[in-house]
Amino acid sequence: MNQIYEKLKRCVADIRGKTEFQPDLALVLGSGLGDYAEEIDIVAAVDYKDIEGFPQSTVAGHKGRFVFGYVKEVPVVAMQGRVHYYEGYSMSDVVLPIRLMGMLGAKTVILTNAAGGVNFDYRPGDFMLLTDHITSFVPSPLIGPNMEELGIRFPDMSHVYDEGLQKIVKETAGKLDIKIKEGVYVQLTGPNFETPAEIRMCRTLGADAVGMSTACEAMAARHMGMRICGISCITNMAAGMLDAPLRHEEVQEVADRVENQFRGLVTEIIERIGKE
Repeated sequence: MNQIYEKLKRCVADIRGKTEFQPDLALVLGSGLGDYAEEIDIVAAVDYKDIEGFPQSTVAGHKGRFVFGYVKEVPVVAMQGRVHYYEGYSMSDVVLPIRLMGMLGAKTVILTNAAGGVNFDYRPGDFMLLTDHITSFVPSPLIGPNMEELGIRFPDMSHVYDEGLQKIVKETAGKLDIKIKEGVYVQLTGPNFETPAEIRMCRTLGADAVGMSTACEAMAARHMGMRICGISCITNMAAGMLDAPLRHEEVQEVADRVENQFRGLVTEIIERIGKE
């Protein structure tokens, strides 16, 4: 049997030995949403380090655990701290948490992140609804023997981000008087910020925001048939767009500034999805 799938099964068994909670929705908490667990009526929490073979998040501010519980009566599993390709993990390990949450029962996933603005109409603090993505610069998580238990060999990627969920996000943002952009996210490897020339390239290719995560997770989730919603918090303008160097501290500062607004938006979205 496929070694990656065997590892997934062991991780599922490890978690099931700690909680039988059945989530309907999975949530990946990016920079600025790490404390969203305060919004969850927690039933159980499982640290990544307590799951055999599970990759550990090494980024400051990423707590590294799964939180199981309810948001507005919707059963959710939240990932506090994601794993990035730039941390040195294989792409199969990077998307292992997404696949794991799907195997635990989640049919819908909300992916959040902090991203750099590539579109000149964007400003730090804006939110962007992902309508599509570009992953050509990172390895596909589907490379290698296909896991038929998860999905087909050649999955369609015409509509990665569910249009029904996009409608919910836009309506919810309007209700909360939150302006939200719509655009294309491009994932690069990191951990270095991009050069001005690379950002010009991304803009030429049609990207509106750039980051170091999310799109590969969306691809793995789509392979499994999950419904996907992606939201970026634009925390900085990308390289060469402003006459200032890029700093991770700036990313965190902007993410922290809009955290309450982001948390409110995500909570309302989850409640709407739960009523479908």
